[in-house]
This record gives sequence, C-alpha cells and structure tokens, in this order.
Amino acid sequence: MGPVSLLEEVVQDLERHSAQEGWDAAPRLYALVQSTELRREEPELADQLNLSPDVDTLAALEQPALPEQSAVEDALATIAWPETVTGCALVLERVVLPPGAEGEIPEDEGEAAEWAAKHPAREDVRMVVGVLRDGTRHSALRLRRHDVDDEVLVGPDLVPALADALAATFEPDEPGEAAAG
Repeated sequence: MGPVSLLEEVVQDLERHSAQEGWDAAPRLYALVQSTELRREEPELADQLNLSPDVDTLAALEQPALPEQSAVEDALATIAWPETVTGCALVLERVVLPPGAEGEIPEDEGEAAEWAAKHPAREDVRMVVGVLRDGTRHSALRLRRHDVDDEVLVGPDLVPALADALAATFEPDEPGEAAAG
C-alpha cells in the first residue's frame, strides 16, 4: 500500500472512531508514525497497539489535549514534529453557518459563539484532516444532520486551510515546541 492509501486508511479509521464516541468532543491531534519505526523505537507500545510486524501501516498516536476550538490553529503554529513522525492528523468539530450569516455575527467572541450555536441554519461538522511530511493530504467530513457512515465526504482538499496549518508543523524554518509522543 502506498502512502496515500495509508493516509486515507488512517483518516477514515480516526473518523469512524470519532463517530463511535459521539459529538461535542474536544479537538484531538495525532502524530502519524510508520509502524515499523514505532516497533523499532517503542516495541512495548507497538505491542499494546497490536501492530503486526508483517505489515507497515501508519499508527495514530494521540497527543496531549489541545486548547479550546477557537485557538486550535494558534496551537498548531507552536508545534514542530521530530523526524520520526511521518504525518499528523486532527479531529475537529465546528459550527458552519450559511453564506450571508457573517454580517449578523456579534462582535464579542462569547456572544458570537452563543449566537452561532442557536442559529437555525447552523450545521455541525466533524472534520478529520491528515497530512504527511511529503505533502500528501486526506480529509473526511461528517455532518451531524447526516450522521451515517455512507454520507461521510472524503477527499484530499476538503479543508485546505486546516491541511495547510497541519502541513506547516513540518516546515523546518518554523521553530516551535515538539509535540509529545
């Protein structure tokens, strides 16, 4: 299986796992590590994750909790991954409003969040976006009102701004804090 297929597989696995846990979850960041690398560096962890020694896959290792949803992009800007991390993925829920609603949003951030949460045309969306160090991307989107597995949207560029923010965590000229593994 090539890197794109491995990334698609891990993004879809993270999406299914998130769907089983339900809605209204905090953002979750994952380091993606080749299972052969993990087996070599952390054999006990590889065993705990039931990673087969015969198949090289991408293992998704959940990272420490991120800040509240509005500051996720800012938190990503502080992350720099060690070379052993092949990619990363983020699971994030957002409220999406219809076009034209932007002009009605209150200035105050707290009021704006409450207003959006009560908007009759709001749409709750769960996004799972993964990127590899080589630039490969994949994402999955699930709408709360269409909360069934066969209506999950998938593709490489569904959330380009978020994929760009994740890809920036691999840029060497952007020093930041290393994420824990």
